[in-house]
Formats: sequence, C-alpha cells, structure tokens
Amino acid sequence: MLEFLGLCVQNLIASIKYITRVRFSAVISQAAAISYDSLPIALIIAFIAAAVITIQVSKQFLMSGAEAYIGGTITIVMIREIAPGFAALAIGARAGTAISAEIANMQVTSQVDAIKTLKVDPVGYYFTPRILGAAITVPMVVLLAELIGIGGGLVVAKATIGLHPARYMHSAWLWMSTRDIYISLLKASIFGGLMALVCATRGYQTRGGAKEVGISTTQAAVLSTIYMLIADFLINLVFYIIK
Repeated sequence: MLEFLGLCVQNLIASIKYITRVRFSAVISQAAAISYDSLPIALIIAFIAAAVITIQVSKQFLMSGAEAYIGGTITIVMIREIAPGFAALAIGARAGTAISAEIANMQVTSQVDAIKTLKVDPVGYYFTPRILGAAITVPMVVLLAELIGIGGGLVVAKATIGLHPARYMHSAWLWMSTRDIYISLLKASIFGGLMALVCATRGYQTRGGAKEVGISTTQAAVLSTIYMLIADFLINLVFYIIK
C-alpha cells in the first residue's frame, strides 16, 4: 500500500508538470466520460440513499415529536457525507474501472511504448486529462446529488408520515450551512482526482495480457475505494474535529 501510494505521488507530480501542455479538448472528453456518463447512476444512488435514511428516521422523529427536524437531518447527512461519498464511489465503480482498463490495455498492447518513442511523457499524456476532468466535474455531480437527495427526502417524508413540505424545507434551510457545502465540494474534487490517479496508476502498472488487464481493473476499484475512504476520514478530521 505504501509503495503504491509513493508511486501515485510520483505520477501526480508528473501530471502537474504536464498541465501546461495538456489539450483542453482532451480534458473535456475525459470529463464527459467520467462524470456526465456517470450522472444517472450517481443521482439514483443519492435519491435512494436519502429515501432509505428518511424512512429509517421519520417514524422515530414522529414518535418523539421531533418531525420538524427531519429536513435538517437529511440535509446535513446528504451534504456532509452521503452525496460526496456515494457519488464518488459510484463514479469510481463505473468510470474508474474504465480508466484502469483503458490504460492497462494500452500498456499490454505497447501503445505506451509508442508514445515514449515520440518523446512524450506517457504519465502526463494519459493521466493529466483524466485527473483534471474528474477533479473539476465530480463536484458538479455531487452538487446535483445533494439537491436530488434533499428533494428525495422531502418526497418520502411527505409520503410516509405526511410531513408538510414547508416544515421540511424550513428545517433544511435552518440547518444548511455554506461551509458544509464548500467542504463537500472540496471532498468531491479530491475524491475525483484521487480516483482517477489511483485507477490510472494501477492500469499503468499492468504487464502481461488480457488476464492481467482484468486483475488490474479489479484491484483499481478496490484501491480507489480504500484511498477515498481514508481521504474522507482525514478531511472530516481536519474540518470537523481539529479546530
């Protein structure tokens, strides 16, 4: 894990050095492949997660006379954790594995060696557009997921316990904090860049044939999930525990 982390850091530095030479069209293409194509699954997961949480807490809040706080609770949970975490994991599962498989296939078919013969840094050429595309656009997906999640909680609260939408939204507005939104977008950007970096690095390590491409893709999904969860813990520690 530590050796792989060091390799990721080296590739990140190489990618940063290549930023001035990256093509804007390549970044847009990767952004569309990573975030736009993952938008439906990310929003569906956000809606279902908010609906399930609302079902779990609404009856208990109603029994204790605290139903007015359901909107605020769902808002805090969605913005702080569920939307950035679940959306990033969904994008990692769909787009991250695709990144790893694509680069691994380039490696085993000697396309990377061909790039080297042209005096082009393959790490910068392949990694930079993907990292930039993910870091820029994953926060946009997360922002939409937060809105969908809050709206989903409203619909479920109305359907299950008959909570008036005005009471739900009043609580949501009172509990909502711009600081939490900024932190969630920062999380999303870090998660997106980290997912692209880890998956691309694992794909770049691939040697052999088709079997190794499949192994690398599976390992990329596992590693990106682990590193995103570790990053999530550290971000929460910095912003919510350490003052």
